[in-house]
Amino acid sequence: MSAADWLLLVVLSLLWGGSFFFAKVAVGELPPLTLALGRVAIAATILAALAGLRGEQLAPLLQAWPAFAVLGLLNCTLPFSLIFWAQMHIPSGLASILNATTPILTVLVAHVATADEKLTAAKLVGVIAGFIGVTVMLGRDAVAADSAGIWPQLACLAAALSYAIAGVCGRRLARLPPMTAATGQLIAATVLVLPFAAVVDRPWTLALPSPSALGALLSLAAISTALAYVIYFRILAQAGATNLLLVTFLIPVSAILLGTALLGERLARHHLAGMTTIALGVAAIDGRPLTWALTWAMRRRRAG
Repeated sequence: MSAADWLLLVVLSLLWGGSFFFAKVAVGELPPLTLALGRVAIAATILAALAGLRGEQLAPLLQAWPAFAVLGLLNCTLPFSLIFWAQMHIPSGLASILNATTPILTVLVAHVATADEKLTAAKLVGVIAGFIGVTVMLGRDAVAADSAGIWPQLACLAAALSYAIAGVCGRRLARLPPMTAATGQLIAATVLVLPFAAVVDRPWTLALPSPSALGALLSLAAISTALAYVIYFRILAQAGATNLLLVTFLIPVSAILLGTALLGERLARHHLAGMTTIALGVAAIDGRPLTWALTWAMRRRRAG
């Protein structure tokens, strides 16, 4: 990866880490389904406009509508709604840590659903470490006198599983231009979440959100979704899908820093311990952090 690729990767982690911050601000005034609707609808409009400016045809959206519907449900509607509901009860940093289990769950889903991405020894170690990290985080909340906190955390894990399944299902749309695929899934997500938001939240009956909540919604849609997708696909084209996995290490860091600095959030020690274990699991799956560490140690030894 070039220096420019690394810079884009850090920016992407800030945008996606910022999504947890923006959501935490917005869910104080907007219900989860309404917030999910606003996020995907605004982002879909922005990406459709960008696709038009780039001269990309959106006609394939109708031809592949069933696939877009599945992807829109699993990659947007369901996880967004679950995470937004969870963030009504838990800190944004904790939600981002649990979301970091997505690569670990993806390994399991790919092992079951594909013929070319089976478990290896390193991946198995990563999966075990990841689940140990989750157990460390959930265990104390599960046995606490007030165990209500475990359900929002389980909702975040369900969202991560949804992302994992979407990652495998999304391979069917690999033949389409990336911008078209992103726009299609967001349009499909808008169509899917609209009736649920209308029936459950009845958004037309809600009080007008404050400027801060509206600003958080617009930032969530425009910055953490539309702009993030543009950067995502640029990294994908220039550095490959494997390098994109590195963003998983960075998102919780940026989300925790934003939550601590701007929202006054604090995470318990067992949450940070769980995050460390999950990061080790993702590192084992990815492989490169261990290689880098060994290379650094060998250079230090030679220099000494």
